[in-house]
Amino acid sequence: MENNKEPQLINPASLFNPSPYGFSHSISVDSPFRICFISGQSGGVGENHVLAEDFKTQVQDAFKNLKIVLQSHSMTVENIVKITLLIVDHNPEKLTIWAEEAKKVWKGSFLPTSTLIPVSQLALPGMLFEIDAIAVKS
Repeated sequence: MENNKEPQLINPASLFNPSPYGFSHSISVDSPFRICFISGQSGGVGENHVLAEDFKTQVQDAFKNLKIVLQSHSMTVENIVKITLLIVDHNPEKLTIWAEEAKKVWKGSFLPTSTLIPVSQLALPGMLFEIDAIAVKS
């Protein structure tokens, strides 16, 4: 991707179309670093946003979605510097599942800064987890 001073909006075709819901999956800005702001990615799979019923699978699928968006900006999880987690009915068991899955993704080395927000519900019925991110690349 060429160095462009204008923000670049990317909604990967393999994810659902977010525009009817009033947002975009991601936007990046080059100046002098590429900074990518990624909207909350849930565990919904594909264009139909099919949700698994269990928390662990939704976390794993949310990571897959996050990686799809990062790849569309020529980035990886190593470029993420900040995440925000939204967990429905947060509890110690869900925190343990999150921590185990995060360590698999970041392989225990560089971990981004993080904020976890317990919530009673998310945008769609059945959503149990959502993660947004800020990524930076030189």
